[in-house]
Amino acid sequence: MSVEPWASPQDQAAAELAHTTRTPPSEDQEQHPDKLCLDSFWSEVETIRQGSGYTDLDCTRRDSRQSEEGEQEEQWLADAGLSNLISEDSEDVDNVVLLSTLTRTQAAAVQRRLDSYTLSLRKRNKPPPRDVRDIFNSPITQTLLPDSQHSEDLAKDSMASVAKTPLSAMAPEHQRGAPKEEFFITDVAYCEQAVILLKQAKLPQNNALCRKEDGTLPRVICPKCRLGVTRIQDLSHSDMKKVRQLALIDMTALCDLLELEVKRHKTGKRKIPESTLFGVPLGSLLETDQKTKPSTSIPLFLQALLSFLEKKGVDSEGILRVPGSQSRIKLLQQHLETTFYSGHFSWDEVSPNDAAALLKKFIRELPAPLLTAEYLNTFSAVRDITELKQKLHMLNLLILLLPEPNRNTLKALLEFLSKVVSREKRNRMNLWAVATIMAPNLFLHKAVPSRLTEGAEKGHAEKAADVMRLLIRYQDLLWTIPNFLMSQVRKLNENSNRRYQFYDRRIKNLLRKISTDSREKPDKNSLEPRRTVKIQVGDLVSGTMEFQLNINSRASDLLAQFHRQFLRSPDNGKGKMRRNGSVVYPDCALYEVGGNIGEHCLDPDTHLLDLYNSNPAGEWFIKMKPNGSRGL
Repeated sequence: MSVEPWASPQDQAAAELAHTTRTPPSEDQEQHPDKLCLDSFWSEVETIRQGSGYTDLDCTRRDSRQSEEGEQEEQWLADAGLSNLISEDSEDVDNVVLLSTLTRTQAAAVQRRLDSYTLSLRKRNKPPPRDVRDIFNSPITQTLLPDSQHSEDLAKDSMASVAKTPLSAMAPEHQRGAPKEEFFITDVAYCEQAVILLKQAKLPQNNALCRKEDGTLPRVICPKCRLGVTRIQDLSHSDMKKVRQLALIDMTALCDLLELEVKRHKTGKRKIPESTLFGVPLGSLLETDQKTKPSTSIPLFLQALLSFLEKKGVDSEGILRVPGSQSRIKLLQQHLETTFYSGHFSWDEVSPNDAAALLKKFIRELPAPLLTAEYLNTFSAVRDITELKQKLHMLNLLILLLPEPNRNTLKALLEFLSKVVSREKRNRMNLWAVATIMAPNLFLHKAVPSRLTEGAEKGHAEKAADVMRLLIRYQDLLWTIPNFLMSQVRKLNENSNRRYQFYDRRIKNLLRKISTDSREKPDKNSLEPRRTVKIQVGDLVSGTMEFQLNINSRASDLLAQFHRQFLRSPDNGKGKMRRNGSVVYPDCALYEVGGNIGEHCLDPDTHLLDLYNSNPAGEWFIKMKPNGSRGL
């Protein structure tokens, strides 16, 4: 079992110590937003209103529109990879490959979107598409159904273990003053977990045990499966596309169960300002920056701004809350626009508060919201979910759905905010203070109508800040791919590899024979097979290496053997000598390639025998890790 730490371990330790040692806390140490935080929240909202040139954030609809009847369902099916369901000339096998990987609740969500689309067609007097159940009844798809049924049986077994655990045990109450704990299970689809929790919540004994949310954030414990943790950057682009499709289906099913009605918006065409930095789409900024630095994943300007703030701003009292000089900020922005890319701009005379104001201005002046027009309202709706685990489930799926530039930029921003919180003793900006200041900048955008500022001020400010603080606190957890989605991606790849075998049984048998002959067969007389690992470490090392597997073998053990044999060998050392006399070695990782996965960078704690059994047709490579920006 491993513990997923929240964003700032220093803040965690301080919080736990404070629970047990402090005598009446001062206002700025309270977990809930105090009056200063609330005033700052509405001051930030007013700044956004004035600076953006419009006065009614809640009614601005010029730059966005809701889809017409039926259009949302059609777009949803396309985004979920199921547009063939409404295509007249599609093959049954095209649809069943993805549908066969879904759980019962996920399939029901697909059926509801298809039913809604069918109803809209009838209103427009168009012929409806076929029912999802008709596709599963097609003879050509029956070959896949036993595997799909087996997967569902496994899911049922996993859900049964969840169901046996009462709500009070899954979220235990500890002694007064001790930090709470939550178990974060990712082996079972989030929507199926919601089904179990909703059933349990209706039981009389559990109604009596439901605790009130006191605003403190618990320690989240994420049990690590034997295949390790998969982070977003560990998968190939082709597999991440499948992850996004499956995440959309599971998120939609979860919204249905929690009765969250969220409308997706489309950003209308807006005139792009004649600017090089502010108001420029993220994609355009990255396209420009990658011409000079191909490996960059977030805009170079944002990297420079965050780097300056980390060096000069995190210890400034009231950073992010204290406004900079409006006249200086305007001149600073103009100067940056004209000199940043020429390399003549100097940060030496920049005030940290002015730089922090520029950061917020950069985020809110993006032509489309950083959280995207499609999902901004869904992010906002997380505030209406009661259970913490379900809030995290929803946020985890939403992070997976963000386009890569948005997701990487958001991660860089949250990492900086976490560093600000970790220096609370110096800057007097605790988690609530940072969250209440930054929430309006992320959740209010003139391209998307928002209800954020409606209703009672305190309640809405707290809810908006609550979502923001969850993003900051649990960002490491939210940037992982849940185990159930990894299992579904593997199953989807297996079914995709088999789809062409349905057309001719003789070809099917031939392909099966070729596949069986070509894959490495474990020795039936040995419980500890050997694997041949291919090595592709740039220009330094290439070749192969034999590795003996046993039940305790991990990826870290294989990499340690590689370092001993190839990198640190007295006769064949590949390290580079530094000026101080130390030796630095290439940063390598173990990858699985092929079989039921595209390319997957493995967690060092991956148990290799389990991986071998999970994907016997895959090959193993040792390669250098890609150079990401800011650790992304």
